[in-house]
Amino acid sequence: MASLVESSAGQSPVDLDALDVARAELWQANAWRPLFTRLRADDPVSFCPESFFGPYWSITKYDDIVAVEADPATFSSSWEHGGIVIFDMHDTGVQLRMFIAMDDPEHGEKRKTVAPAVAPSEIAKLAGPLRERTAAVLDALPVGETFDWVQRVSIPLTTAMIATLFDFPWDERDKLPEWSDWAAKIDIGPDPVLNAERERHVFAMAARFKELFDERKAAPPRGDLLSMMAHSTAMGDMDEQRFIGAIALLLVGGNDTTRNSMSGLIERMNLFPDAWAAVKADPATLASGAATETIRLQTPIAHMRRTATRDVEFGGKTIHKGDKVVLWYNSGNRDESVFPDGDRWDPTRENSRRHLSFGYGIHRCLGARLAELQLTVLIEELARRDMDVKLAGEPDRIPSCFTNGYHHMPVTLARGSGNRSDG
Repeated sequence: MASLVESSAGQSPVDLDALDVARAELWQANAWRPLFTRLRADDPVSFCPESFFGPYWSITKYDDIVAVEADPATFSSSWEHGGIVIFDMHDTGVQLRMFIAMDDPEHGEKRKTVAPAVAPSEIAKLAGPLRERTAAVLDALPVGETFDWVQRVSIPLTTAMIATLFDFPWDERDKLPEWSDWAAKIDIGPDPVLNAERERHVFAMAARFKELFDERKAAPPRGDLLSMMAHSTAMGDMDEQRFIGAIALLLVGGNDTTRNSMSGLIERMNLFPDAWAAVKADPATLASGAATETIRLQTPIAHMRRTATRDVEFGGKTIHKGDKVVLWYNSGNRDESVFPDGDRWDPTRENSRRHLSFGYGIHRCLGARLAELQLTVLIEELARRDMDVKLAGEPDRIPSCFTNGYHHMPVTLARGSGNRSDG
Protein backbone atom coordinates (compact mmCIF):
# COMPACT_ATOMS: atom_id res chain seq x y z
CA MET A 1 0.00 0.00 0.00
CA ALA A 2 1.29 3.45 -0.85
CA SER A 3 2.34 5.79 1.94
CA LEU A 4 -0.12 8.49 2.95
CA VAL A 5 0.58 12.15 3.61
CA GLU A 6 -1.57 15.16 4.34
CA SER A 7 -2.36 16.86 1.05
CA SER A 8 -2.37 20.26 2.78
CA ALA A 9 -3.37 21.72 6.12
CA GLY A 10 -6.76 20.46 7.16
CA GLN A 11 -7.29 18.18 4.16
CA SER A 12 -7.54 14.41 3.98
CA PRO A 13 -4.52 12.21 3.22
CA VAL A 14 -3.57 11.33 -0.34
CA ASP A 15 -1.44 8.56 -1.82
CA LEU A 16 2.21 9.47 -1.89
CA ASP A 17 2.33 8.08 -5.43
CA ALA A 18 -0.21 10.68 -6.59
CA LEU A 19 1.04 13.66 -4.59
CA ASP A 20 0.81 16.94 -6.51
CA VAL A 21 3.13 19.47 -4.88
CA ALA A 22 2.59 22.04 -7.66
CA ARG A 23 -0.85 23.16 -6.48
CA ALA A 24 -0.92 26.93 -6.06
CA GLU A 25 -2.91 26.79 -2.83
CA LEU A 26 -0.08 24.88 -1.12
CA TRP A 27 2.28 27.74 -1.82
CA GLN A 28 -0.17 30.49 -0.93
CA ALA A 29 -0.81 28.76 2.43
CA ASN A 30 2.91 28.07 3.00
CA ALA A 31 1.94 24.41 3.46
CA TRP A 32 4.42 22.68 1.15
CA ARG A 33 7.30 21.86 3.52
CA PRO A 34 5.98 18.63 5.12
CA LEU A 35 5.05 17.24 1.72
CA PHE A 36 8.56 17.65 0.39
CA THR A 37 10.00 16.23 3.60
CA ARG A 38 8.04 13.03 2.99
CA LEU A 39 8.99 12.89 -0.68
CA ARG A 40 12.69 13.25 0.15
CA ALA A 41 12.39 10.46 2.71
CA ASP A 42 10.09 8.01 0.92
CA ASP A 43 9.96 8.77 -2.81
CA PRO A 44 12.65 11.28 -3.85
CA VAL A 45 12.11 10.64 -7.58
CA SER A 46 8.32 10.59 -7.72
CA PHE A 47 5.78 10.70 -10.52
CA CYS A 48 2.57 12.73 -10.37
CA PRO A 49 0.20 11.39 -13.06
CA GLU A 50 -2.34 14.22 -12.92
CA SER A 51 -2.06 17.93 -12.16
CA PHE A 52 -3.10 21.33 -13.44
CA PHE A 53 0.11 21.23 -15.49
CA GLY A 54 -0.21 17.63 -16.65
CA PRO A 55 1.94 14.68 -15.49
CA TYR A 56 5.41 15.40 -14.15
CA TRP A 57 8.32 13.91 -12.21
CA SER A 58 9.49 15.54 -8.96
CA ILE A 59 13.20 15.48 -8.11
CA THR A 60 13.47 16.47 -4.46
CA LYS A 61 16.90 15.53 -3.07
CA TYR A 62 20.00 17.68 -3.45
CA ASP A 63 22.31 15.18 -5.14
CA ASP A 64 19.61 14.08 -7.60
CA ILE A 65 18.91 17.69 -8.61
CA VAL A 66 22.63 18.24 -9.18
CA ALA A 67 22.83 15.06 -11.26
CA VAL A 68 19.99 16.19 -13.54
CA GLU A 69 21.47 19.69 -13.90
CA ALA A 70 24.84 18.16 -14.77
CA ASP A 71 23.38 16.18 -17.70
CA PRO A 72 21.81 18.75 -20.06
CA ALA A 73 22.06 16.33 -22.98
CA THR A 74 19.58 13.98 -21.31
CA PHE A 75 17.55 16.62 -19.47
CA SER A 76 16.93 19.51 -21.84
CA SER A 77 16.04 23.09 -20.92
CA SER A 78 15.01 24.04 -24.43
CA TRP A 79 11.77 25.88 -25.13
CA GLU A 80 11.41 23.50 -28.06
CA HIS A 81 10.59 20.77 -25.54
CA GLY A 82 8.43 22.98 -23.31
CA GLY A 83 10.95 25.17 -21.53
CA ILE A 84 12.07 25.62 -17.94
CA VAL A 85 8.78 25.85 -16.02
CA ILE A 86 6.22 23.19 -15.23
CA PHE A 87 3.66 24.84 -17.53
CA ASP A 88 4.23 24.19 -21.25
CA MET A 89 4.47 27.51 -23.08
CA HIS A 90 4.06 26.08 -26.59
CA ASP A 91 0.46 27.14 -27.10
CA THR A 92 0.64 30.68 -25.75
CA GLY A 93 1.48 33.90 -27.52
CA VAL A 94 4.35 34.46 -25.08
CA GLN A 95 6.66 31.48 -25.43
CA LEU A 96 9.60 33.03 -23.55
CA ARG A 97 12.41 31.75 -25.76
CA MET A 98 14.97 33.02 -23.24
CA PHE A 99 18.54 31.77 -23.26
CA ILE A 100 18.05 29.91 -19.98
CA ALA A 101 15.40 27.96 -21.92
CA MET A 102 17.91 26.95 -24.60
CA ASP A 103 20.51 24.24 -24.87
CA ASP A 104 24.06 24.79 -26.04
CA PRO A 105 25.45 26.10 -28.30
CA GLU A 106 22.84 28.92 -28.58
CA HIS A 107 22.48 29.13 -24.81
CA GLY A 108 26.22 29.61 -24.30
CA GLU A 109 26.54 32.25 -27.03
CA LYS A 110 23.82 34.44 -25.53
CA ARG A 111 24.97 33.91 -21.97
CA LYS A 112 28.45 35.17 -22.86
CA THR A 113 26.92 38.37 -24.22
CA VAL A 114 25.24 39.27 -20.94
CA ALA A 115 27.93 38.02 -18.53
CA PRO A 116 30.16 41.13 -18.64
CA ALA A 117 27.36 43.27 -17.17
CA VAL A 118 27.59 41.32 -13.89
CA ALA A 119 31.33 40.69 -13.85
CA PRO A 120 33.10 41.42 -10.53
CA SER A 121 34.48 44.72 -11.83
CA GLU A 122 30.99 45.92 -12.79
CA ILE A 123 29.46 44.78 -9.50
CA ALA A 124 32.15 46.74 -7.67
CA LYS A 125 30.98 49.89 -9.47
CA LEU A 126 27.41 49.26 -8.32
CA ALA A 127 28.26 48.69 -4.66
CA GLY A 128 28.54 52.34 -3.59
CA PRO A 129 25.29 53.57 -5.15
CA LEU A 130 23.54 50.41 -3.92
CA ARG A 131 24.50 51.14 -0.33
CA GLU A 132 23.43 54.77 -0.63
CA ARG A 133 20.01 53.77 -1.98
CA THR A 134 19.57 51.14 0.71
CA ALA A 135 20.43 53.61 3.46
CA ALA A 136 18.01 56.21 2.05
CA VAL A 137 15.14 53.70 1.87
CA LEU A 138 15.70 52.49 5.42
CA ASP A 139 16.05 56.01 6.83
CA ALA A 140 12.69 56.97 5.30
CA LEU A 141 10.76 54.14 7.02
CA PRO A 142 8.27 55.00 9.78
CA VAL A 143 9.05 53.80 13.29
CA GLY A 144 6.27 52.29 15.40
CA GLU A 145 3.57 52.14 12.73
CA THR A 146 2.52 49.38 10.36
CA PHE A 147 3.74 49.48 6.75
CA ASP A 148 4.21 47.03 3.88
CA TRP A 149 7.83 45.85 3.67
CA VAL A 150 7.37 44.54 0.12
CA GLN A 151 6.11 47.87 -1.20
CA ARG A 152 8.35 50.16 0.85
CA VAL A 153 11.65 48.25 0.74
CA SER A 154 11.89 45.13 -1.42
CA ILE A 155 10.30 46.50 -4.59
CA PRO A 156 11.98 49.96 -4.59
CA LEU A 157 15.46 48.54 -4.00
CA THR A 158 15.29 45.82 -6.63
CA THR A 159 13.53 48.06 -9.16
CA ALA A 160 16.27 50.65 -8.81
CA MET A 161 18.96 48.03 -9.43
CA ILE A 162 17.38 46.56 -12.54
CA ALA A 163 16.70 50.06 -13.91
CA THR A 164 20.39 50.83 -13.38
CA LEU A 165 21.56 47.66 -15.12
CA PHE A 166 19.39 48.36 -18.17
CA ASP A 167 19.88 52.14 -17.96
CA PHE A 168 16.08 52.21 -18.15
CA PRO A 169 14.43 55.66 -17.99
CA TRP A 170 14.31 56.46 -14.28
CA ASP A 171 10.90 58.13 -14.39
CA GLU A 172 9.43 54.95 -15.95
CA ARG A 173 11.02 52.45 -13.57
CA ASP A 174 7.74 51.68 -11.77
CA LYS A 175 6.64 49.77 -14.86
CA LEU A 176 9.38 47.18 -14.33
CA PRO A 177 7.98 45.24 -11.34
CA GLU A 178 4.53 44.99 -12.93
CA TRP A 179 5.99 43.63 -16.17
CA SER A 180 8.19 41.25 -14.22
CA ASP A 181 5.24 39.95 -12.20
CA TRP A 182 3.21 39.18 -15.31
CA ALA A 183 6.12 37.57 -17.14
CA ALA A 184 6.59 35.18 -14.20
CA LYS A 185 2.93 34.16 -13.90
CA ILE A 186 2.90 30.50 -14.93
CA ASP A 187 0.17 29.31 -12.58
CA ILE A 188 -2.56 30.90 -14.71
CA GLY A 189 -1.96 27.94 -17.02
CA PRO A 190 -4.17 27.80 -20.09
CA ASP A 191 -6.80 30.26 -18.76
CA PRO A 192 -7.62 32.31 -21.90
CA VAL A 193 -8.61 35.50 -20.07
CA LEU A 194 -5.59 35.60 -17.78
CA ASN A 195 -3.23 34.61 -20.59
CA ALA A 196 -4.58 37.44 -22.73
CA GLU A 197 -3.92 39.85 -19.87
CA ARG A 198 -0.45 38.40 -19.39
CA GLU A 199 0.33 38.77 -23.07
CA ARG A 200 -0.85 42.39 -23.03
CA HIS A 201 1.63 43.26 -20.29
CA VAL A 202 4.48 41.27 -21.76
CA PHE A 203 4.05 42.75 -25.23
CA ALA A 204 3.95 46.25 -23.72
CA MET A 205 7.22 45.44 -21.97
CA ALA A 206 8.75 44.19 -25.21
CA ALA A 207 7.62 47.23 -27.19
CA ARG A 208 9.19 49.71 -24.77
CA PHE A 209 12.41 47.74 -24.47
CA LYS A 210 12.61 47.39 -28.26
CA GLU A 211 12.46 51.16 -28.61
CA LEU A 212 15.34 51.51 -26.19
CA PHE A 213 17.19 48.59 -27.80
CA ASP A 214 17.02 50.23 -31.23
CA GLU A 215 18.23 53.53 -29.79
CA ARG A 216 21.24 51.83 -28.19
CA LYS A 217 21.99 49.93 -31.39
CA ALA A 218 22.13 53.19 -33.33
CA ALA A 219 24.44 54.77 -30.74
CA PRO A 220 28.05 53.92 -29.81
CA PRO A 221 28.40 50.91 -27.46
CA ARG A 222 27.89 51.55 -23.75
CA GLY A 223 28.14 49.49 -20.59
CA ASP A 224 24.46 48.83 -19.89
CA LEU A 225 22.77 45.50 -20.58
CA LEU A 226 20.68 46.70 -23.51
CA SER A 227 23.65 48.24 -25.27
CA MET A 228 25.69 45.07 -24.78
CA MET A 229 22.88 43.04 -26.29
CA ALA A 230 22.26 45.45 -29.16
CA HIS A 231 25.91 45.51 -30.22
CA SER A 232 26.52 41.77 -29.92
CA THR A 233 26.56 39.15 -32.67
CA ALA A 234 24.56 36.67 -30.61
CA MET A 235 21.75 39.02 -29.49
CA GLY A 236 21.81 41.99 -31.83
CA ASP A 237 19.28 40.57 -34.29
CA MET A 238 16.90 38.34 -32.32
CA ASP A 239 13.42 37.41 -33.51
CA GLU A 240 10.44 38.65 -31.49
CA GLN A 241 10.06 35.62 -29.22
CA ARG A 242 13.78 35.47 -28.43
CA PHE A 243 13.82 39.19 -27.70
CA ILE A 244 10.82 38.90 -25.39
CA GLY A 245 12.41 35.91 -23.70
CA ALA A 246 15.74 37.65 -23.16
CA ILE A 247 14.15 40.74 -21.62
CA ALA A 248 11.78 38.69 -19.46
CA LEU A 249 14.62 36.52 -18.16
CA LEU A 250 16.80 39.47 -17.20
CA LEU A 251 13.88 41.36 -15.70
CA VAL A 252 12.49 38.47 -13.64
CA GLY A 253 15.96 37.24 -12.72
CA GLY A 254 17.07 40.67 -11.54
CA ASN A 255 13.83 41.75 -9.93
CA ASP A 256 11.49 39.06 -8.58
CA THR A 257 14.14 36.82 -7.09
CA THR A 258 16.04 39.40 -5.03
CA ARG A 259 12.81 41.13 -4.07
CA ASN A 260 11.43 37.96 -2.50
CA SER A 261 14.70 37.20 -0.73
CA MET A 262 14.60 40.68 0.82
CA SER A 263 11.10 39.93 2.08
CA GLY A 264 12.00 36.40 3.15
CA LEU A 265 14.75 37.93 5.30
CA ILE A 266 12.10 39.50 7.53
CA GLU A 267 10.38 36.17 8.10
CA ARG A 268 13.73 34.61 9.06
CA MET A 269 14.52 37.45 11.47
CA ASN A 270 11.17 36.90 13.18
CA LEU A 271 11.44 33.12 13.30
CA PHE A 272 15.00 33.20 14.65
CA PRO A 273 15.38 36.37 16.75
CA ASP A 274 18.49 35.08 18.54
CA ALA A 275 20.24 34.60 15.20
CA TRP A 276 19.26 38.12 14.15
CA ALA A 277 20.59 39.51 17.42
CA ALA A 278 23.89 37.77 16.70
CA VAL A 279 24.01 39.27 13.19
CA LYS A 280 23.34 42.75 14.58
CA ALA A 281 26.12 42.27 17.10
CA ASP A 282 28.68 41.26 14.47
CA PRO A 283 27.52 42.11 10.93
CA ALA A 284 31.06 42.23 9.57
CA THR A 285 31.34 38.50 10.25
CA LEU A 286 27.76 37.28 9.84
CA ALA A 287 25.98 39.46 7.26
CA SER A 288 27.20 37.47 4.28
CA GLY A 289 26.19 34.16 5.86
CA ALA A 290 22.80 35.60 6.79
CA ALA A 291 22.30 36.59 3.16
CA THR A 292 23.14 33.18 1.70
CA GLU A 293 21.05 31.41 4.36
CA THR A 294 18.12 33.65 3.46
CA ILE A 295 18.48 32.85 -0.23
CA ARG A 296 18.72 29.13 0.61
CA LEU A 297 15.60 29.06 2.76
CA GLN A 298 13.51 31.45 0.71
CA THR A 299 14.42 29.77 -2.61
CA PRO A 300 12.75 32.57 -4.60
CA ILE A 301 12.52 30.41 -7.71
CA ALA A 302 11.08 27.19 -6.28
CA HIS A 303 11.57 25.00 -9.33
CA MET A 304 13.05 24.61 -12.77
CA ARG A 305 11.86 22.06 -15.27
CA ARG A 306 13.75 19.89 -17.71
CA THR A 307 12.46 17.51 -20.39
CA ALA A 308 13.91 14.05 -20.93
CA THR A 309 15.40 13.66 -24.41
CA ARG A 310 15.58 9.87 -24.12
CA ASP A 311 14.38 7.04 -21.90
CA VAL A 312 16.61 6.98 -18.83
CA GLU A 313 16.87 5.06 -15.55
CA PHE A 314 17.13 7.55 -12.72
CA GLY A 315 16.75 7.02 -9.01
CA GLY A 316 15.38 3.54 -9.57
CA LYS A 317 12.65 4.80 -11.89
CA THR A 318 12.25 4.84 -15.68
CA ILE A 319 11.82 8.37 -16.99
CA HIS A 320 10.58 8.30 -20.57
CA LYS A 321 11.54 10.53 -23.46
CA GLY A 322 9.36 13.66 -23.39
CA ASP A 323 8.55 13.46 -19.67
CA LYS A 324 8.60 16.64 -17.60
CA VAL A 325 11.24 16.51 -14.87
CA VAL A 326 10.74 19.18 -12.19
CA LEU A 327 13.72 20.13 -10.02
CA TRP A 328 12.42 21.36 -6.68
CA TYR A 329 15.18 23.66 -5.48
CA ASN A 330 13.16 24.52 -2.37
CA SER A 331 13.33 20.85 -1.37
CA GLY A 332 16.99 20.31 -2.23
CA ASN A 333 17.85 23.36 -0.14
CA ARG A 334 16.38 21.58 2.90
CA ASP A 335 17.93 18.19 2.27
CA GLU A 336 19.17 17.17 5.73
CA SER A 337 22.00 15.11 4.25
CA VAL A 338 23.55 18.35 2.98
CA PHE A 339 22.08 20.99 5.32
CA PRO A 340 21.58 19.51 8.83
CA ASP A 341 18.62 21.09 10.64
CA GLY A 342 17.75 22.38 7.21
CA ASP A 343 14.80 24.59 8.16
CA ARG A 344 16.92 26.62 10.59
CA TRP A 345 18.23 30.05 9.58
CA ASP A 346 21.83 29.82 10.71
CA PRO A 347 24.12 32.68 9.61
CA THR A 348 27.11 30.66 10.84
CA ARG A 349 26.31 27.67 8.60
CA GLU A 350 29.56 26.83 6.80
CA ASN A 351 28.09 25.42 3.59
CA SER A 352 25.11 27.74 3.02
CA ARG A 353 26.57 28.90 -0.30
CA ARG A 354 26.06 25.38 -1.67
CA HIS A 355 22.36 26.13 -1.95
CA LEU A 356 20.54 25.50 -5.23
CA SER A 357 18.55 28.73 -5.40
CA PHE A 358 20.75 29.94 -8.26
CA GLY A 359 20.64 26.59 -10.04
CA TYR A 360 23.64 24.45 -10.87
CA GLY A 361 25.82 23.76 -13.88
CA ILE A 362 25.60 25.58 -17.20
CA HIS A 363 22.41 27.43 -16.25
CA ARG A 364 23.56 28.75 -12.88
CA CYS A 365 22.29 32.30 -12.38
CA LEU A 366 24.56 34.93 -13.87
CA GLY A 367 23.48 37.53 -11.33
CA ALA A 368 24.14 35.40 -8.25
CA ARG A 369 26.91 37.62 -6.87
CA LEU A 370 24.87 40.76 -7.40
CA ALA A 371 21.87 39.24 -5.63
CA GLU A 372 24.07 38.25 -2.69
CA LEU A 373 25.52 41.76 -2.57
CA GLN A 374 22.11 43.44 -2.52
CA LEU A 375 20.90 41.27 0.34
CA THR A 376 24.16 41.54 2.29
CA VAL A 377 24.10 45.34 2.06
CA LEU A 378 20.49 45.40 3.27
CA ILE A 379 21.43 43.25 6.27
CA GLU A 380 24.48 45.38 7.04
CA GLU A 381 22.48 48.61 6.90
CA LEU A 382 19.70 47.18 9.08
CA ALA A 383 22.33 46.10 11.61
CA ARG A 384 24.11 49.45 11.44
CA ARG A 385 20.83 51.11 12.49
CA ASP A 386 20.08 48.48 15.15
CA MET A 387 16.74 47.84 13.45
CA ASP A 388 14.24 45.15 14.37
CA VAL A 389 11.46 44.52 11.85
CA LYS A 390 8.49 42.69 13.37
CA LEU A 391 5.71 41.00 11.44
CA ALA A 392 2.39 42.76 12.08
CA GLY A 393 0.24 40.11 10.41
CA GLU A 394 0.40 37.08 8.15
CA PRO A 395 2.25 37.76 4.87
CA ASP A 396 0.19 37.66 1.68
CA ARG A 397 2.01 35.01 -0.34
CA ILE A 398 2.07 34.55 -4.11
CA PRO A 399 -0.05 31.51 -5.11
CA SER A 400 2.68 30.03 -7.30
CA CYS A 401 4.87 26.94 -7.34
CA PHE A 402 7.43 28.91 -9.39
CA THR A 403 7.84 32.38 -7.87
CA ASN A 404 8.10 31.66 -4.16
CA GLY A 405 7.38 35.03 -2.63
CA TYR A 406 5.08 37.69 -1.31
CA HIS A 407 2.55 40.24 -2.51
CA HIS A 408 2.49 42.05 0.84
CA MET A 409 4.14 41.82 4.23
CA PRO A 410 2.79 44.03 7.08
CA VAL A 411 5.51 44.97 9.55
CA THR A 412 6.42 47.43 12.28
CA LEU A 413 9.89 48.85 12.82
CA ALA A 414 11.78 49.40 16.04
CA ARG A 415 15.14 51.12 16.11
CA GLY A 416 17.92 51.15 18.67
CA SER A 417 19.28 54.24 20.36
CA GLY A 418 21.87 55.02 17.75
CA ASN A 419 23.81 53.88 14.69
CA ARG A 420 26.39 51.16 15.07
CA SER A 421 29.85 51.83 13.73
CA ASP A 422 30.43 48.31 12.43
CA GLY A 423 28.90 46.52 9.43
